[in-house]
Formats: sequence, C-alpha cells, structure tokens
Amino acid sequence: MRPLLISSLLAIGAAAFGINDFSCRSEKHPNPVVLLHGLGATFYEDLNFMQYWLQSQGYCTFAKTYGGYSEFPLIGGLKPIADSAPEIAEYIKEVADKTGADKIDLVGHSEGAFQTLYVPKFEGVSHLLDKLVAIAPPTRGTTFIGLYKLAYLFGDKERKVVGDILDAVGCGACNDLGPDGPAVKKLNQGLIVQPGNKLTVIASHADEMVTPTSTSFVHEDGVNNVWVQDVCPLDPVGHIGEAYDLNVWNLVKNALDGTPEKKFVCVIGSPGR
Repeated sequence: MRPLLISSLLAIGAAAFGINDFSCRSEKHPNPVVLLHGLGATFYEDLNFMQYWLQSQGYCTFAKTYGGYSEFPLIGGLKPIADSAPEIAEYIKEVADKTGADKIDLVGHSEGAFQTLYVPKFEGVSHLLDKLVAIAPPTRGTTFIGLYKLAYLFGDKERKVVGDILDAVGCGACNDLGPDGPAVKKLNQGLIVQPGNKLTVIASHADEMVTPTSTSFVHEDGVNNVWVQDVCPLDPVGHIGEAYDLNVWNLVKNALDGTPEKKFVCVIGSPGR
C-alpha cells in the first residue's frame, strides 16, 4: 500500500461513508459531486478514496460504473465514448432528480476526465452542471506511453487497423482516446467548454500514460489549467497515482470550492505510477 494512501486513510478517519446516499445534503457544499472513473476501473476503484476524502470534507458524492459489459462486471469504461456518454448523462440526471439539486459538479480521472469534457458538450446536460474538474484527460489523444507510435510506423492505414482491432476486442474507448481517435476528433471540433460550466484541468509532468502530458490542457477562455508540480514541486505523481494523491485531492477541492489559489500543505506525493 502506498505511504500516501495510508496517510490519506488516516486523514479520512474511522467514520463510515455511504456510496450514492441520495439523502445526503450539504449546506456548505450544496452541489452534489459525481465522480467518473478511468478506463478499466469501476466506481469502487480508482476515485473511491478521493470520494471518501471529499465526503470527510463535507461534500455529497456519487459514482457509478459506466461503459462496462455484462460479461465483465469488474471492468468499466471499455465501451466507445459515444456509448458510455449517454449512461453518464442519465446518471447525472438521476442524481439531480433524486437530490433536488439545481447544479451538479463533475470530477473525472483519465477516461473519466475525458468524459467530463465530452458529456456536457454532446449529451444535453450542461445546464445541470456547474464546476468540471478533469484529472489527466487525454483531451487531444494519448499515445499510451508511446505505444500508439507503433501504429504509425507504416502509415495511417496501420493506425486504422489498430483501431479496428481495439474495437473488435471490446475496447472501443482505447481506439477513441488514441491519436486521431473518433471521440478525440469529435471533442476538438469547436469549443469544448459549454456556457455556464467552469473547467479546471489538472495534469502531471510525470504522467506516463497520457502522453504527451500537455495534451490534457484545454486552451479556452476561463479554463484553469494546473500542473501539479507548479503547486507542489516535489510531487512526482504519475497517471494512476493522480487518483490517490493528496495534493491532487486538494487541487480538486480548491476547484470545487471556487478557490483555485488557496494554499495547502503539500506532501511528497506518489512516485511514478
């Protein structure tokens, strides 16, 4: 277990937390927070510790596994982005309806971060959303540690072959999020951020999965793009670690609170992955 994860659990304490408690209300943080996991993860793995920590800070949090196949119930996020997005949109509507909230905040990691950008733009729920926090989104596509470069060795046709194979084996999201992936192309046609939504993008220079790391940022008016190391220079956190990193959690909290410049005590962070 990571030292940071241990310290995070200590910070959470011994209190019991509920998942998807629709009776939860918070005067301090009235917007329910929906969390979106990454590719291959589930609602109870990836952002689950961040979810518990946010609950300990007084937020009402909600999460659901999306993009999974019934044959593989322990893995989510595999379906094409366009197939998963409506699932997420319906869940956002469900949370808004059952909690009576006027607005929902959205926090995503990796593929979930990409969906944090994609769903408001294409699924007709942007009016229900307020703050969006995207942690390491492959906004303009990722080479997946450079693996996708192999697909281009012999030209664009080979990239299409790789995409067709990924679709055939049931990982449409892998194809979608690679360079020139269908969902990446669609997202980047026109502005990404929708009126009334406030976007924060968090990325790490040490991210080994979303490469190049600068592909995460959204360069539009009003977007707050944050390098973890600009705030906490000694944090070498990698891609998976960003979901479990206390510094990242505090950056997320700052974004949700609308206090992006608020100082907090940095920890050393999660090395590498």
